[in-house]
Amino acid sequence: MDSDITKGNWKILKGKVKERWGKITDDELDVLEGKRDQLVGLIQKHYGEAKDSVERQLDEWNEADYEAADQAGRTP
Repeated sequence: MDSDITKGNWKILKGKVKERWGKITDDELDVLEGKRDQLVGLIQKHYGEAKDSVERQLDEWNEADYEAADQAGRTP
């Protein structure tokens, strides 16, 4: 998986991150600008979740977004 999240996916993922990990602020997410490694670290800092668990969930969300976009005939 790429280390950075594409712009289109980043907007979608930000909303999902806020739903799942509500302690993370909009300002913190804006600073990250799609940097996946930093997002994982931020989630670990706030919640103490294991890195592999966070990465797996982000991967699942990203894959689901690509599949939905593919079915709709567009690129995310």
